[in-house]
Amino acid sequence: MKKTVAIIGSSGAIGNAVSENLLNDDSIGIVYKFSRSNHGEENNKVKNIFIDIEDEKSILSSLEQIPSDTKFDLVFVATGILHNDKEIFPEKSIKDIDIEKLKKVILVNTIGPTLIGKYFIPYLKKDNKSVFAFLSARVGSISDNNLGGWYSYRASKTALNQIIKNFSIEVRRTNKEAIFIGLQPGTVKSFLSKPFEKNIKPGNLFTPEYSAEKMLQVINGLHPDDSGKIFAWNGEEIQP
Repeated sequence: MKKTVAIIGSSGAIGNAVSENLLNDDSIGIVYKFSRSNHGEENNKVKNIFIDIEDEKSILSSLEQIPSDTKFDLVFVATGILHNDKEIFPEKSIKDIDIEKLKKVILVNTIGPTLIGKYFIPYLKKDNKSVFAFLSARVGSISDNNLGGWYSYRASKTALNQIIKNFSIEVRRTNKEAIFIGLQPGTVKSFLSKPFEKNIKPGNLFTPEYSAEKMLQVINGLHPDDSGKIFAWNGEEIQP
């Protein structure tokens, strides 16, 4: 039986690359692409659905656009914010902390994905392996933090990692085949990384397509014991 997948944030660089990879995979039957920009082409294999992860009602409404008996083999949450090229930018020091910017980053990076989990988890398959993957970040690791700074982004990803762990523990009681993980995509050439590209060593800046391919390889190799963990694009486990 062919697989059913959902990509949340399919209009972003990584979400789009993951979507395109899966659309070219003969084992995939249908890809539901959820985003705030859902004007792409549709056919028997791809459906575009509007979603705003900052709005709980929008998340609920998006699920009304799919058949009620849908069961996902993979849900990939590719949303996130580091900066918006305007008022939000990673904090370099304590004095840069701003309550409104902090709330915005946590809303997008933690609260939104948590609500996606809340409402999409009941749609996971139970009769075989299913994966719920969230884009995380190495800088969300407390033990790996040697530089400081980036208060909002670090904290939002650390909190997301805890949510992923909680999901893995609770859902295991009713769906032992479900696997919840965080994925660090590497430094990907995109809007998110653009301000920092000059500081990246040659060879360490990935195309979205390469990152997507590597992360999907990690997903394909997962086992139930991996649930609750955070992995880098190359399969390395990132410690909390």
